[in-house]
Amino acid sequence: MKYPWLLTALATLVALLLAASLLIGPAGIGLGDSLTALLTGTGGPEVLVMREIRLPRALLAALVGAALGLAGAAVQGWLRNPLAEPGLLGTSSAAALGAVIVLQTGIAGAALWALPTAALAGALLSVVLVLVLAGPRGPTLGVILAGIAISALAGAGVSLALNLSPNPYAAYETMFWLMGAVADRDMGHVLMALPLLVGGAVLVGSTARALDALTLGEDAAAALGINMGRMRLMLIGGLALLVGGSTAVAGAIGFVGLVVPHVLRRAVGGVPSRLLPASALGGAALLLAADIAIRLIAPERDLKLGVVTALIGAPLFLHLIWRLRREAI
Repeated sequence: MKYPWLLTALATLVALLLAASLLIGPAGIGLGDSLTALLTGTGGPEVLVMREIRLPRALLAALVGAALGLAGAAVQGWLRNPLAEPGLLGTSSAAALGAVIVLQTGIAGAALWALPTAALAGALLSVVLVLVLAGPRGPTLGVILAGIAISALAGAGVSLALNLSPNPYAAYETMFWLMGAVADRDMGHVLMALPLLVGGAVLVGSTARALDALTLGEDAAAALGINMGRMRLMLIGGLALLVGGSTAVAGAIGFVGLVVPHVLRRAVGGVPSRLLPASALGGAALLLAADIAIRLIAPERDLKLGVVTALIGAPLFLHLIWRLRREAI
């Protein structure tokens, strides 16, 4: 499939899934009433359902999915490794630790913005630590090792907080938050995440040409005039905003940034600059589809989005690995 047609198909799929996400739900509102309530703001309780419940949920699923897909494509292009994923730099684990701290201390219940702010602060702190440990011009391997160390340390902090939690209800809430979800969010969460995700997308998108050159190797990219230090700073900052902003409002959602770029890579010919927008659209489609599946499969259960993405992503990823193994034989 030609690249423009691929983007058109993915954008159409995202639009259809976004419309389905707005129209599907346990409230049982008809199509006409749903559209009237959403577009005109008239219709009584239907307006509350459409504008305060379904619309923020659908928008967040699309935004977070696009951010994670874009982050995954950027990381894989930067490290030239199709098995890399956004959490490799420790950003998502550090964001989760920041959220867990305010949940366990009760600060999250006192202020609406405490939880997402703490998660974002954790993500930004992880970026600073990666740059300090690896150095502004250190080798890529140093960045990876620093990210793994921070991820392990943050994961241990989360486990310690749960283990020492004096309040079982806080521990229960924390465990559910860590599973990831876009339900029970409002437009305030959308407005908070939007500038962070857009800013991260701009930073990552500005490195598209550098990622293309990097496929030839770091020495060749530098010979072509690519400033490797600047590219690294732009990528790490963009990834912090994308992953940190997503985790801040939706919790920890895995596999999107790992599976989506891997699935679409062959369709774009392995060109990183083409994979970035395709993965953003693919990530949005995957998360919207997973959120719709939650409402169709178990509407009476509080099934978490991160669980569904893992159930979808893990078998798909295993299939891809098996296919690569067969092709290598």
